[in-house]
Amino acid sequence: MKHKIYVSREKRGLGHRKAKKLIIKSIVKALDAEGVNAPCTVSVMLTDDEGIHAVNKEFRNVDRATDVLSFPLNELKPGEFDKSLCERDMRNGTVLLGDMMISLERCDSQGKEFGHGFEREICYLTVHSVLHLLGYDHMDEGPMKAQMRAREKEIMEDE
Repeated sequence: MKHKIYVSREKRGLGHRKAKKLIIKSIVKALDAEGVNAPCTVSVMLTDDEGIHAVNKEFRNVDRATDVLSFPLNELKPGEFDKSLCERDMRNGTVLLGDMMISLERCDSQGKEFGHGFEREICYLTVHSVLHLLGYDHMDEGPMKAQMRAREKEIMEDE
């Protein structure tokens, strides 16, 4: 199955040359773990805290930087991927899952703060965002958050 994954940098000089390869690997791993049985398209924008802050303010009315933003194109039920409920790319027929934006600056600082480094942090943030694109959420402290955290842990186990 061939997914279309587009990774672009908002600005030059953001560093972390391995980021693109790690993101692609993590997206494929999360999609496989979730039983996604169709080729998908995911777009990823790499930015810094300033760039993600601006988008967070514009789209969520939250006036601060964050680590990752997810913009799902479909309303899916967590753990129940159904390609018939998804938007399709008219050119190539892939399922359009949505977009994500990752602050490499925040990823770097959180990797240091949590003691596991940049590479694990970017993989975690990517898996986290893919789960959002697939319908998972963690905005409450209830069972949905627990379900999402459990899936993140399972997918990240061998990292």
